[in-house]
Amino acid sequence: MFTGLVEEIGQILEIKNGENSSKITISSRKVLEEVKLGDSIAVNGACLTVTSFTGNSFTVDVMAETLRKSNLKLLKRNSSVNLERAVKVGERLGGHIVTGHIDGISRVKEVKKEDIATWLVIQPPLELLKYMVSKGSVALDGVSLTIAQVHKDCISVSLIPHTKAQTILQYKNVGDEINTECDLIGKYIENLILRREKEPVKSSSITEQLLKENGFL
Repeated sequence: MFTGLVEEIGQILEIKNGENSSKITISSRKVLEEVKLGDSIAVNGACLTVTSFTGNSFTVDVMAETLRKSNLKLLKRNSSVNLERAVKVGERLGGHIVTGHIDGISRVKEVKKEDIATWLVIQPPLELLKYMVSKGSVALDGVSLTIAQVHKDCISVSLIPHTKAQTILQYKNVGDEINTECDLIGKYIENLILRREKEPVKSSSITEQLLKENGFL
């Protein structure tokens, strides 16, 4: 689990592409502190497992499904990526609950400045828009952000200078693809409602008479 608070920007050192997978080596510093084989690190918001590491880099395997669902397939040598280690139990959750499982790819529709803030207008796949609400949370390339506005086919988020400076969102231009993870709570609620609608409610065999007979009333 992650919080969407990016710890550092890493650089792609090497990419080895398989038929339907990739092995990616990333230079980093902060996220290597106390790292162990098998640890999870979010790369542009995608939860990936450390398969090897050195003093200044780590390597991950990216499977076909992750490549299909994310913008990791667009990475090249020297590309910049957002990095965050999995949260430790007992730490403050400064962002929101981020699983690192990308729901889909959105596109940057507009970038504009307003005083110290930078506005990004993001166009997600229509099937994801239903999970997005005004003042709700969304993870964009692994960055926890508050949705300021929801429009007919897009959302608007506002970046404070710190978030912009500490993440690769500073490099985003109109048309760029951006990994999108919707708030987990909305997806769970939707699933529960749909299951309830599909499955008939079973009547209970517990009656008032049964409770009286067994001394509960």
